[in-house]
Parts: sequence; structure tokens; C-alpha cells
Amino acid sequence: MSRTVNGPDGAPRCRWCGEVDEFFPYHDNEWGFPVTDDRRLFEKLCLESFQSGLSWRTILAKRENFRNAFHQFDFHKVACFDEQDVQRLLQDEGIVRHRGKIEAVINNAKRAIELVEREGSIAAFVWRYEPDPAQLGAPQSVSTSPESVAMSKELKKRGWKFVGPTTVFAFMQAMGLVNDHVEGCVTREQVAQARKGFQRPA
Repeated sequence: MSRTVNGPDGAPRCRWCGEVDEFFPYHDNEWGFPVTDDRRLFEKLCLESFQSGLSWRTILAKRENFRNAFHQFDFHKVACFDEQDVQRLLQDEGIVRHRGKIEAVINNAKRAIELVEREGSIAAFVWRYEPDPAQLGAPQSVSTSPESVAMSKELKKRGWKFVGPTTVFAFMQAMGLVNDHVEGCVTREQVAQARKGFQRPA
């Protein structure tokens, strides 16, 4: 079976794009491109935790609702959420109404503030775990890596929740710590070029 599927323009993309049309713009413009913005990094960690047990299609379709519900994932604001906010979110049909995951986002917002105070930024912390591409298997052949296991372990040690190794690896794929576009995908080379010119955070 081919590992690519033709996009709307006829050019090959990673095969998972073919599941639904809305995956194509996300794949072409976001997935795998390196990110250093702390808000975006926090958002993605939260969305990956919400995805646990669900499909990315579900989360992507609700992403704007999640952003509205969690103040655009401004972790300073989310850290101030209380039980009243939890109850409000449990009534919000636009998001995934899972108490444990909602409470994890609030908890992780507090931990994010602590991380920034200690490390300077979320970006500075997560990019220390960028894997050596030569040590990884073929693109999309694995769901964890030694680095995702290590980051997961450290985040849990610091009190973060819903950040298992598989969740963290999916985060790494999406935020550009790994170029996991398959060989032959037209976006793979674009991501490779973006990574070449990317300034890693100190």
C-alpha cells in the first residue's frame, strides 16, 4: 500500500490526509513545521491530551471551540480557572466534556507558568528533547521515541498530567521536533527547509 495519497492539487501527501478533506490544510500549513511560540506549544500539548482515545479529526473540528473555551490557551488565564469554570466547560458541547482532561489543562497551565519561571520558556524546555533524525525509524513507523519517553517522564515529575510518551511524540511530530512526513510527500521537503533555517531556542 502506498504511504501517500494525492491531494486536491494532485501532488502526493502523507496518506492520513486522505481520511477527510480538512486534514489537507492542517497537514500542508502546520503539521511538522517547527514552533517556538509558548502559547501554541501549550495549546498543542492540551489538544493532544484531549485526543487521547479519540481521533484527531474530532479535535481538529472542535479546535476553535477549544480555543474560545480556554482563552486561546493563554496559560496565565487558564491557571486561574476554578471549579465554576470546570462546571462551565463540562456543559460546553463544543469541546470534549471530560472532567479529567479539563482539570488536567488547568493543572498543566499552572505547571506551564512554573516551567517558564524555571526554564525561561516552554520552547526552551521542549526543544532540548529534539531527537537526532538519524536515530529515528522511517517516518510514521513509530509512536514513541527515547526522547518522548524522557520528556514525558520529566513533565510528569514536574506535575503535568495526560502527557504520556505517545501523546508527547504526537506533539513532537506536530510541532516540528520531528519531520515525520513520509518520503514522497511534497510537504516533507518544505518542513526540511524550514528546519534548516530554524533558530532553536536557547
